Amino acid sequence: MIIAPSLPQADLARLARDIRAWGRALGFAAIGITGTDLGEDEARLVSWLAAGRHGDMDYMARHGVRRARPPELVPGTLRVISARLDYLPDARDPVSVLADSRKAYVSRYALGRDYHRVLRPKLQKLVERIRNAVGSFRYRVFTDSAPVLEVALAARAGLGWRGKHTLLLTREAGSFFFLGEIYTDLELPVDAPASEHCGTCRACIEACPTGAIVAPYELDARRCISYLTIELKGSIPEGLRPLIGNRVYGCDDCQLVCPWNKFAPPGSPEFAVRNGLDAAELVTLFAWAADEFDVRLQGSAIRRIGHERWLRNLAVGLGNAAFGEGIVAALKSRANDPSPLVREHVAWALKEQERKRTTTGRAGAGRGP
Repeated sequence: MIIAPSLPQADLARLARDIRAWGRALGFAAIGITGTDLGEDEARLVSWLAAGRHGDMDYMARHGVRRARPPELVPGTLRVISARLDYLPDARDPVSVLADSRKAYVSRYALGRDYHRVLRPKLQKLVERIRNAVGSFRYRVFTDSAPVLEVALAARAGLGWRGKHTLLLTREAGSFFFLGEIYTDLELPVDAPASEHCGTCRACIEACPTGAIVAPYELDARRCISYLTIELKGSIPEGLRPLIGNRVYGCDDCQLVCPWNKFAPPGSPEFAVRNGLDAAELVTLFAWAADEFDVRLQGSAIRRIGHERWLRNLAVGLGNAAFGEGIVAALKSRANDPSPLVREHVAWALKEQERKRTTTGRAGAGRGP
């Protein structure tokens, strides 16, 4: 059994300062430290789960309140070290891509390397620095890989505040960043929570394409495009498909309109755009065979949804695109796909393209030469 080293308060304060310095040296933009009391956030979690707003993400309900009780998840936990890693890549203007219905919009966080493969090793290196300084101690690293209320912890650690879109916000960096945590039994001094600065702004709420932000600080995941294109394993509800537009993996709309994101800094080089995914044609991506999908997206977060759901999402995007013979041909090429899920969404998309062809034909019929 590992027992945390007993250190004087002065040494713990010095260690906390060192941890922040080590974190910056490893590429983290900020490090904060907090305790384990998440009582208010636990109440919010229970209410959210009771309303069924987690959709098919059963793992959230399965872990229940342990998500809000760090010492129950990792016995002996006294503090949580929260880390921020910026990811915004040098990519094609997102607004212009969203405006071109024949292009595929991929959430900015997924344009490059899978953040799990970047964030976790950095956190592990930070642990090693701490171990070299104090000896053995109990810890566990988290990178969106277990039931952790990372936004609540980061907010309490002073890294920012929970925005009305439910993401963490900072005045100096907006919200284009990843969060990771180290649960530890080291009784480090804690940081003060950050103050909130959303004011009366409702830009994120009004910008959500599907109305998933049902109220300030309240998200119904069942309507969120990120949930529909990433977490949902089955059929996308037909009524929501037209609202998805060309967003084939995730959605950034609530972040793109946030005034604080004009301060978002460039992200870590590991998240540079791969495979031209910042402005790829829907038809081009739809033509990828399963093996090409696996090879091209090796090391990408997108690969985790699999080729079948990738095609499902692209079919919706093609159905929402402006009418084009090339789009219809691409869809017909997969009309008999082995996957019932793909076939269903392709059939829907073909109907949408036919409707647009007919509508376009009628609109142009009386215009003359």
